[in-house]
Amino acid sequence: MPPKGLARKNVARPTRGGGTARGGRRSSGGRTSTGSRKSIGQVGQPGPAPKKRRYHPGTLALKEIRKYQKSTDLLLLKLPFQRVVREIAVSYAPPTEAPLRWQSQAIQALQEATEAFLVNLFHDANLCAIHAKRVTIQQKDIQLARRLRAAWGAPV
Repeated sequence: MPPKGLARKNVARPTRGGGTARGGRRSSGGRTSTGSRKSIGQVGQPGPAPKKRRYHPGTLALKEIRKYQKSTDLLLLKLPFQRVVREIAVSYAPPTEAPLRWQSQAIQALQEATEAFLVNLFHDANLCAIHAKRVTIQQKDIQLARRLRAAWGAPV
């Protein structure tokens, strides 16, 4: 504390970790101590690659969740889902008849119903995981959700 009557000067005080409040190094923004730009090198010569952006754990997951909750498009790929549907239908059709034919709207309706079922199942499984004081869904959460649905008479 300065004596009474004297103005306090702004004096640079040493820091403990490299210049910033968090202890990291301060970025000079590509400038040297004299204020001029650093020379990158000759044109055509590869310089140091820029650092790739690193997000905190879970940030990208939350970003994806927001993205998919905003959208209404289907998440399962159409062709692989169509192949699975046709394969299952062939196993139920009598072998003597001609192969089944499908309207594209019928397969689309099946896919929408399938995705709605899976979203609700994962929602219930997430509630089970939270109840167990976990953040990660495990196989036992999905099994419990399906078992509870069956007990309440909901479609399993």
